[in-house]
Amino acid sequence: MQSALRKWRSPAGKAVQTAPDHYLLAANRNIRELIEDTAIPASVRAELADEFDEIAAISNKLRDSEIHIAAFGRVGVGKSSLLNALLGRTAFSTSPLHGETRSEARAEWHSTRDGNVVLVDTPGIDELEGDQRAELAERASRRADIVLMVCESDLTRGEFQALADLAATRRAVLLVLNKADRYTTGERRILIDRLRERCADILPPDRVLAASADPRPETVIAVDASGREQERRRSRPSDVDELKSALWAIVESEGQALSALNASLFASELDEKIATRIVAVRKKVAERIIRKYCLAKGLLVAFNPVPVADLLAAAGTDIALVMHLGEVYGFRLSRREASKLLLTISAQLVALMGAYWGVNLVASALKTASAGLSTALTATSQGALAWYATYLTGQMAQSWFSKGKSWGNAGPRETARAILSGLDRDSLLRTAREDISSRFGKG
Repeated sequence: MQSALRKWRSPAGKAVQTAPDHYLLAANRNIRELIEDTAIPASVRAELADEFDEIAAISNKLRDSEIHIAAFGRVGVGKSSLLNALLGRTAFSTSPLHGETRSEARAEWHSTRDGNVVLVDTPGIDELEGDQRAELAERASRRADIVLMVCESDLTRGEFQALADLAATRRAVLLVLNKADRYTTGERRILIDRLRERCADILPPDRVLAASADPRPETVIAVDASGREQERRRSRPSDVDELKSALWAIVESEGQALSALNASLFASELDEKIATRIVAVRKKVAERIIRKYCLAKGLLVAFNPVPVADLLAAAGTDIALVMHLGEVYGFRLSRREASKLLLTISAQLVALMGAYWGVNLVASALKTASAGLSTALTATSQGALAWYATYLTGQMAQSWFSKGKSWGNAGPRETARAILSGLDRDSLLRTAREDISSRFGKG
């Protein structure tokens, strides 16, 4: 999308009058594909319901060719008044009481050749007990193509961090010193210079400017016919001309490009969230499946008094586990493919866990020598070791599937080593013995 943005600008940086319909359509098509993707599990859709609602709203915004300009900032800095001043009419509610804006509000500003410019008012970000309102404000700003970060003095630490976070999203951001009429000309110049200096690494100087949305009335002295002086209060017009010019320069040169870029950025963020949640869901399901096969294998080995059948049955259980895990991650393996993967996994575990196989063979031999009479003494321990071996096999297979049927740069040996070092063997064996003992007694 960045390359698309460059195509709409000349080498000198001036706007090229080429309608970016192709890129807008491409962005909207990508969003629609994301919304309609049937491969996304229902549980993930439910968990990310708010994000899916947002992406649907962005899709509608692209369809209608809207460019959104959102006002963002602390309570009481005059966001609503500033937007009203830009509109030239009262569309957003204002009040001397802090926190008048409690939800997102919109008003159409002007129509352009390609669509409409919409102004968006947001709640204050620092309202007491207003976490939900702050979240709504941030969400509206993420959806906006141009963000006005409004302040009334030098930035607080929280305001500066909010500005930095907004700028990091690669959206067009302007810092607006509202209520500039409260300062003298000299004070205003010093304050603007100070803001530009503090924000030098975040915003270019021309993106930091002053405005007076609702200037305080001025006191004038009137002299009547008899020469007597009388004081009276006279309202003053708003002063937002510089801000208007800056906004329209952005809208006309790159407004639609910003809209397409913003939509793509949000879709990318949502796609990443979906992928993260799908990974978590798959991991949870895989863990449940692994535990199920661990118990099945442990009980099979513990209950079966025939040593050779123990080992053959155990291998069959592990092959079934590998095939089942493959389905969880979207891969269908044949029995031959699963056997091949199991051989690779077993080779690494044999090399790193020779002690397991030694104990397993001793317990198996003990069954043969005692004609099964010692099964009660050895079954739980042998079953627990089988349980543990299947758990390791499952972890190895899960790692391979989660990387797209690959061991990655580490290879199978290092993967096995990392898994073994990250597990509490004694705790797992204790869990295995308890699990098997509770079922073994019932048998």
